[in-house]
Parts: sequence; C-alpha cells; structure tokens
Amino acid sequence: MKTISESRAFGGVQGVYSHASDACGCDMTFGLFVPETGQDGPVPLLWFLSGLTCTHENAMLKSGAQSWAAKQGVAVVFPDTSPRGPGVADDPAYDLGQGAGFYVNATETPWAPHFRMWDYLAEELPRLLFNAFPLEEELQAISGHSMGGHGALTLAMAFPGRFRSVSAFAPIAHPSASEWGRKQFTAYLGPDEAKWAAHDATLLMRRRGFDGPLLIDQGASDPYVDLLMPEALIEAIAKRRQPASFRLQKGYDHSYFFVSTFMEDHLDFHAEALFA
Repeated sequence: MKTISESRAFGGVQGVYSHASDACGCDMTFGLFVPETGQDGPVPLLWFLSGLTCTHENAMLKSGAQSWAAKQGVAVVFPDTSPRGPGVADDPAYDLGQGAGFYVNATETPWAPHFRMWDYLAEELPRLLFNAFPLEEELQAISGHSMGGHGALTLAMAFPGRFRSVSAFAPIAHPSASEWGRKQFTAYLGPDEAKWAAHDATLLMRRRGFDGPLLIDQGASDPYVDLLMPEALIEAIAKRRQPASFRLQKGYDHSYFFVSTFMEDHLDFHAEALFA
C-alpha cells in the first residue's frame, strides 16, 4: 500500500492511499478518515460509497463527513467507484465503464477482467483496512449516494450481521426496472435478469430485508427521481415491515449540497447503532 497524502482534519487524519488490487487487476485508490480516538485503539468504521462519475474524492471533499465522524469517534472510508487505468475497459457514456462500476462483479466482455467491485468491497478492501489501520471489524456501518446508495443497500442485505446500520442518499432503488440499472446490468452481467436480482435493493428487500436500522433521504426536487424509483423500495419496506426511516426532503436535489446538509443526521444515526 502506498500513502498518497495524509492531512490533519478535526483532530484526526484524512488519508489517501493506493494499492494493487487482485480483485480488480489494477491499482485502486481510497480515502480514509481516522478520528483522533483511533490513536487509543480500534474505532468503528463507516463505509461511504459514491455515485456515477465519482472517484474517492467526491464525498471525501464535499460531504463534510469528517467533522461529524470526528465528533462521534467513527472512521469513514471512501472507496473509488470503479477500476481505472489505461488497460481497463471504458465507454464514452458517463454511466458505463470507469466511474460507473455499479458495485457488481462483471461477467461479460470487455468488463469481466477488471470490473469486480463487489469482491473488492466485500472481501479485498476490508482485509486491507482491518490489517493496516486501527479499525474495529465487529463495528461496521455503510452508507452511500445514488449508485453508491444502491451499493450500500445491496451489500448490507447480502451480508447479514456485518453492518450494524445502513443509510442512503437518493439511492438507485430498483435498478433492474430502471435505465440506471438495466443498461449497466446488461453490459456487466448479461441479459439474464435472474442474475440481476442480487444487486437490486427493492428485490432484496422483498426477499430478505436488513437485520438492523435503515435510513434513506430523498430530495423531493431530485431531477433523477424517475430513474431512482424510490417508491418501489418504499413499497417493499412497508410490505416487509422493515424498521426504516424514509425522508422526502422538500426542495432538495441530487447534489452534494443535499448530501452535506443531511450528513450529520446520517453520522448520528450510524453512531447510535455502532455504540449501542
């Protein structure tokens, strides 16, 4: 692992690191904020997954998460959204290829050799983090924005007991029924829709739900709401009687102004679950 930078922030350290990834077959970069309390021993970890076109930097620089994470004594990791590099497949469209990994393991050409973001986040990056930093493996939570909200919800429901809580900002809630999903799933996973179900939060909610508290914020003025399909997830939550809070925020859009406005609420929500 290579240290790209380490900066003092709110008493803790905001670092940026890169490493050779076996899962993705290229170098991967991530940001990690460790609060001051990490000097005394392992601290809980919040995963924050970003959306389409983003790198590790977007949420790290724009969300304001470090301030509230320091207050709560929680570390936050900001992974990248896809593999990158000159040998990695890409597409001219903003919503496919580099910057749009969709948190799946691709099986189709030309994506399969590198686009294995599911394995990267579920297995490889956790091993690296818990071996190299003062983080408490038994105390994890996960959150994300847009495509990252989709990733956070699907990972949380796929690994019962791993995450104490899950939250999302304007998640892609029903990708197998939306153009923000069908296009990417077809490209990465092939046309068999049965293979898509493991990566659709609405279908996972119907089938298994989440074994902990759930918080979702959605901007009422989000221009992409028809692609996000929050109503499908709301219906699944209601039918399953899943403990959850879904908040429709009047006047807010899809931007990081929206995310940063409610980041404190999400950090407080996760801290309550992590320190219960």
